[in-house]
Amino acid sequence: MNKDEIYMRRCIQLALNGQNNVSPNPMVGAVIVHNNEIIGEGYHIRCGEAHAEVNAIRSVKEPSRLKESTIYVSLEPCSHYGKTPPCADLIIEKEIPRIVIGCKDPFTEVSGNGIKKLEEAGREVIVGVLEHQCRELIRNFITFNTLHRPYIILKWAESADGFLDVVRTGGQPAKLSTELTQMLVHKRRAMADAIMVGTQTALLDNPSLTVRNWYGSNPVRIVLDKHLVLPTSLQLFDGKVPTLVYTLKKKANSENLEYITLKEESDLLSQIMDDLYKRKLQTVLVEGGSKLLQSFLDDALWDEIFVEKSRKKLGTGVKSPQINNQNSYSIEKYFGEYIRHYP
Repeated sequence: MNKDEIYMRRCIQLALNGQNNVSPNPMVGAVIVHNNEIIGEGYHIRCGEAHAEVNAIRSVKEPSRLKESTIYVSLEPCSHYGKTPPCADLIIEKEIPRIVIGCKDPFTEVSGNGIKKLEEAGREVIVGVLEHQCRELIRNFITFNTLHRPYIILKWAESADGFLDVVRTGGQPAKLSTELTQMLVHKRRAMADAIMVGTQTALLDNPSLTVRNWYGSNPVRIVLDKHLVLPTSLQLFDGKVPTLVYTLKKKANSENLEYITLKEESDLLSQIMDDLYKRKLQTVLVEGGSKLLQSFLDDALWDEIFVEKSRKKLGTGVKSPQINNQNSYSIEKYFGEYIRHYP
């Protein structure tokens, strides 16, 4: 591993500190090096606040050394005015002569313009150091800005014999996750902008869909209730967390509860994803039920899948969603339990 890769790896480490706080912005890390010594570091801490490059430059105790330094940044410096001024302008102003970039910004208002501005200012610009790792760091941001839809994560737990639950009209669901793997679910919720369930899951499980066993903010709650059959007494409608209800009917909104009328019954998911994109909800975690999950799978509308495989057998019940056999996956082990991860 050469020096540029070593410092870029540090940028990636720093960027991860912004997880859960920067959406819909990307996680970004920056490192400033002078004569093989790190003299400044920074990362994007929170959406609307200073970017990684700004924080790294501010951390330098002797600003005069910037004129002889290299700044490493995991994502192309911005070149436009958003909530903060352009980072490319600041780098030029501070006369930093060399800029090493992990990957180009997919956001159309940047996408190469930051690099162009730096090069036109006479700076040495190197692009593509640990590019794959840097793109992986912001894969949800890339999907959102290139496909114009949220990054979609499907998640469920299934029995050893392939069932999600027993058949029931009420009562508690079959317990297939452990307390520790349930904690992982809440971690994923904290990392998502929104969490989605279907009518049956909302009706039978009465979930709150909040983050309770992990640190982080509650995601926006989404439920597909085509015919408005869900009672308002459900926890989803308690007004404590912003909640979106997608339906074919019309109903007045109330506090923290918005009803969105879909145009037609065909392409429901596409209509929902278009609306979520307009709302800048970048990552959506879909937790169930079986019919909703299968709809996403049938439409090839997903980016990652996590399937917890329980040792318990149910014998009969609600069949788990069916994934194309050609999809590759890795096995991840958490607390003695196995989770299939489809990238």
